Amino acid sequence: STAAHILLEECGASYQTKRINLAAGEQRTEEYRKINIHGKVPALVIDDHIITQNAAILPFISGQFPKSNMTPSDPIDYAKCVELVGWLASAAHPAFGLALHPERPAGGEDIEESVINLISKNGHNIFWNNLEEINERLKGKNWIMGPQYTFADPYVLVFYAWGKRLEQPMSQLESYTEWKDRMLERPAVRRVLERENSALLKSA
Repeated sequence: STAAHILLEECGASYQTKRINLAAGEQRTEEYRKINIHGKVPALVIDDHIITQNAAILPFISGQFPKSNMTPSDPIDYAKCVELVGWLASAAHPAFGLALHPERPAGGEDIEESVINLISKNGHNIFWNNLEEINERLKGKNWIMGPQYTFADPYVLVFYAWGKRLEQPMSQLESYTEWKDRMLERPAVRRVLERENSALLKSA
Protein backbone atom coordinates (compact mmCIF):
# COMPACT_ATOMS: atom_id res chain seq x y z
CA SER A 1 0.00 0.00 0.00
CA THR A 2 3.05 2.28 -0.01
CA ALA A 3 2.16 3.96 -3.32
CA ALA A 4 -1.35 4.85 -2.19
CA HIS A 5 -0.05 6.16 1.14
CA ILE A 6 2.51 8.38 -0.60
CA LEU A 7 -0.12 9.75 -2.97
CA LEU A 8 -2.49 10.53 -0.11
CA GLU A 9 0.31 12.42 1.62
CA GLU A 10 1.25 14.27 -1.56
CA CYS A 11 -2.36 15.39 -1.97
CA GLY A 12 -2.71 16.49 1.65
CA ALA A 13 -5.67 14.16 2.11
CA SER A 14 -7.22 13.41 5.47
CA TYR A 15 -7.15 9.64 5.87
CA GLN A 16 -6.73 6.77 8.28
CA THR A 17 -4.78 3.59 7.73
CA LYS A 18 -5.37 0.09 9.01
CA ARG A 19 -2.42 -2.27 8.98
CA ILE A 20 -2.96 -5.69 7.42
CA ASN A 21 -0.27 -8.18 8.44
CA LEU A 22 0.41 -10.03 5.19
CA ALA A 23 3.00 -12.33 6.76
CA ALA A 24 0.38 -13.49 9.25
CA GLY A 25 -2.20 -13.99 6.50
CA GLU A 26 -4.64 -11.33 7.69
CA GLN A 27 -5.47 -10.56 4.05
CA ARG A 28 -7.03 -14.00 3.78
CA THR A 29 -9.30 -13.70 6.79
CA GLU A 30 -13.07 -13.63 6.40
CA GLU A 31 -13.12 -10.13 7.87
CA TYR A 32 -10.74 -8.70 5.29
CA ARG A 33 -12.31 -10.56 2.38
CA LYS A 34 -15.47 -8.58 3.08
CA ILE A 35 -13.39 -5.56 2.06
CA ASN A 36 -11.53 -7.21 -0.82
CA ILE A 37 -12.78 -10.62 -1.86
CA HIS A 38 -9.44 -11.28 -3.58
CA GLY A 39 -7.51 -10.87 -0.35
CA LYS A 40 -5.17 -8.19 -1.69
CA VAL A 41 -3.94 -4.80 -0.56
CA PRO A 42 -4.41 -1.91 -0.90
CA ALA A 43 -8.10 -1.26 -0.48
CA LEU A 44 -9.48 2.26 -0.28
CA VAL A 45 -12.73 2.70 1.65
CA ILE A 46 -14.73 5.89 1.12
CA ASP A 47 -18.05 6.04 2.95
CA ASP A 48 -19.83 2.90 1.73
CA HIS A 49 -17.64 2.45 -1.34
CA ILE A 50 -14.56 0.26 -1.70
CA ILE A 51 -11.93 0.64 -4.41
CA THR A 52 -9.21 -1.97 -4.92
CA GLN A 53 -6.20 -2.30 -7.24
CA ASN A 54 -3.55 0.41 -7.60
CA ALA A 55 -4.55 0.84 -11.23
CA ALA A 56 -7.85 2.25 -9.97
CA ILE A 57 -6.86 3.70 -6.59
CA LEU A 58 -3.97 5.90 -7.71
CA PRO A 59 -5.73 7.82 -10.52
CA PHE A 60 -8.82 8.11 -8.32
CA ILE A 61 -6.91 9.74 -5.46
CA SER A 62 -5.08 12.22 -7.69
CA GLY A 63 -8.33 13.01 -9.47
CA GLN A 64 -9.94 14.07 -6.20
CA PHE A 65 -7.21 16.65 -5.64
CA PRO A 66 -6.74 18.50 -8.96
CA LYS A 67 -4.72 21.27 -7.29
CA SER A 68 -2.02 18.72 -6.51
CA ASN A 69 -1.31 18.62 -10.28
CA MET A 70 -0.51 14.91 -10.33
CA THR A 71 -3.03 13.96 -13.01
CA PRO A 72 -1.97 14.62 -16.62
CA SER A 73 -4.40 17.07 -18.21
CA ASP A 74 -3.88 15.83 -21.76
CA PRO A 75 -6.13 12.81 -22.44
CA ILE A 76 -3.36 10.88 -24.22
CA ASP A 77 -0.87 11.58 -21.43
CA TYR A 78 -3.46 10.50 -18.88
CA ALA A 79 -4.10 7.26 -20.76
CA LYS A 80 -0.34 6.62 -20.96
CA CYS A 81 -0.02 7.17 -17.23
CA VAL A 82 -2.82 4.70 -16.50
CA GLU A 83 -1.23 2.33 -19.01
CA LEU A 84 2.06 2.45 -17.10
CA VAL A 85 0.39 1.72 -13.76
CA GLY A 86 -1.50 -1.14 -15.40
CA TRP A 87 1.73 -2.60 -16.78
CA LEU A 88 3.43 -2.41 -13.39
CA ALA A 89 0.46 -4.15 -11.77
CA SER A 90 0.08 -6.85 -14.40
CA ALA A 91 3.70 -7.57 -15.36
CA ALA A 92 6.28 -6.34 -12.83
CA HIS A 93 4.23 -7.16 -9.75
CA PRO A 94 3.55 -10.81 -10.71
CA ALA A 95 7.23 -11.27 -11.63
CA PHE A 96 8.22 -10.12 -8.17
CA GLY A 97 5.75 -12.63 -6.74
CA LEU A 98 7.36 -15.43 -8.74
CA ALA A 99 10.80 -14.50 -7.42
CA LEU A 100 9.73 -14.08 -3.81
CA HIS A 101 7.31 -17.00 -3.48
CA PRO A 102 8.09 -19.50 -6.27
CA GLU A 103 6.35 -22.28 -4.35
CA ARG A 104 2.91 -20.70 -4.78
CA PRO A 105 2.52 -21.00 -8.57
CA ALA A 106 4.30 -24.36 -8.38
CA GLY A 107 1.47 -25.73 -6.30
CA GLY A 108 2.92 -25.68 -2.81
CA GLU A 109 6.05 -26.29 -0.81
CA ASP A 110 5.98 -30.03 -1.51
CA ILE A 111 7.12 -29.44 -5.10
CA GLU A 112 10.65 -30.55 -5.94
CA GLU A 113 13.34 -28.07 -4.95
CA SER A 114 14.73 -28.00 -8.49
CA VAL A 115 11.37 -26.81 -9.80
CA ILE A 116 11.08 -24.18 -7.08
CA ASN A 117 14.57 -22.91 -7.88
CA LEU A 118 13.79 -22.76 -11.60
CA ILE A 119 10.63 -20.72 -11.02
CA SER A 120 12.48 -18.39 -8.65
CA LYS A 121 15.30 -17.86 -11.16
CA ASN A 122 12.79 -17.15 -13.90
CA GLY A 123 10.96 -14.69 -11.67
CA HIS A 124 14.19 -12.88 -10.83
CA ASN A 125 15.11 -12.61 -14.51
CA ILE A 126 11.70 -11.33 -15.59
CA PHE A 127 11.58 -8.83 -12.75
CA TRP A 128 15.06 -7.57 -13.59
CA ASN A 129 13.98 -7.09 -17.20
CA ASN A 130 11.04 -5.02 -15.92
CA LEU A 131 13.40 -2.89 -13.83
CA GLU A 132 15.62 -2.35 -16.86
CA GLU A 133 12.59 -1.18 -18.82
CA ILE A 134 11.72 1.30 -16.08
CA ASN A 135 15.31 2.54 -16.18
CA GLU A 136 15.00 3.10 -19.95
CA ARG A 137 11.74 4.96 -19.50
CA LEU A 138 13.41 7.29 -16.99
CA LYS A 139 16.40 8.27 -19.14
CA GLY A 140 16.46 12.01 -19.65
CA LYS A 141 13.39 12.56 -17.45
CA ASN A 142 12.84 14.07 -14.02
CA TRP A 143 9.80 11.87 -13.43
CA ILE A 144 8.46 8.71 -14.99
CA MET A 145 6.05 10.56 -17.29
CA GLY A 146 8.45 13.43 -18.04
CA PRO A 147 8.53 16.88 -16.40
CA GLN A 148 5.30 16.33 -14.42
CA TYR A 149 5.25 14.34 -11.19
CA THR A 150 2.20 12.07 -11.50
CA PHE A 151 0.27 9.41 -9.64
CA ALA A 152 2.49 6.80 -11.32
CA ASP A 153 5.70 7.90 -9.61
CA PRO A 154 4.89 6.59 -6.11
CA TYR A 155 4.10 3.18 -7.60
CA VAL A 156 7.39 3.09 -9.54
CA LEU A 157 9.23 3.63 -6.24
CA VAL A 158 7.72 0.43 -4.83
CA PHE A 159 9.49 -1.64 -7.47
CA TYR A 160 12.85 -0.07 -6.74
CA ALA A 161 12.42 -1.10 -3.11
CA TRP A 162 11.41 -4.60 -4.19
CA GLY A 163 14.49 -4.83 -6.38
CA LYS A 164 16.65 -4.16 -3.34
CA ARG A 165 14.67 -6.74 -1.39
CA LEU A 166 15.56 -9.32 -4.04
CA GLU A 167 19.18 -8.14 -3.88
CA GLN A 168 19.13 -7.05 -7.50
CA PRO A 169 22.08 -4.80 -8.56
CA MET A 170 19.99 -1.64 -8.47
CA SER A 171 22.99 0.72 -8.66
CA GLN A 172 23.51 -0.47 -12.24
CA LEU A 173 20.23 1.21 -13.15
CA GLU A 174 21.61 4.75 -13.14
CA SER A 175 18.53 6.67 -14.30
CA TYR A 176 16.27 4.71 -11.96
CA THR A 177 18.63 5.29 -9.03
CA GLU A 178 18.92 9.02 -9.72
CA TRP A 179 15.14 9.23 -9.91
CA LYS A 180 14.87 7.29 -6.62
CA ASP A 181 17.13 9.86 -4.96
CA ARG A 182 14.85 12.66 -6.19
CA MET A 183 11.87 10.80 -4.77
CA LEU A 184 13.54 10.56 -1.37
CA GLU A 185 13.91 14.33 -1.33
CA ARG A 186 10.12 14.76 -1.35
CA PRO A 187 8.74 15.34 2.17
CA ALA A 188 5.58 13.27 1.55
CA VAL A 189 7.64 10.32 0.37
CA ARG A 190 9.96 10.47 3.35
CA ARG A 191 7.07 10.68 5.81
CA VAL A 192 5.55 7.48 4.47
CA LEU A 193 8.85 5.61 4.17
CA GLU A 194 9.81 6.58 7.72
CA ARG A 195 6.43 5.42 8.98
CA GLU A 196 6.84 2.11 7.17
CA ASN A 197 10.50 1.73 8.20
CA SER A 198 11.52 1.38 4.56
CA ALA A 199 14.90 -0.07 3.67
CA LEU A 200 15.20 2.68 1.05
CA LEU A 201 15.92 5.22 3.78
CA LYS A 202 18.51 3.00 5.41
CA SER A 203 20.51 2.95 2.21
CA ALA A 204 19.92 6.58 1.30
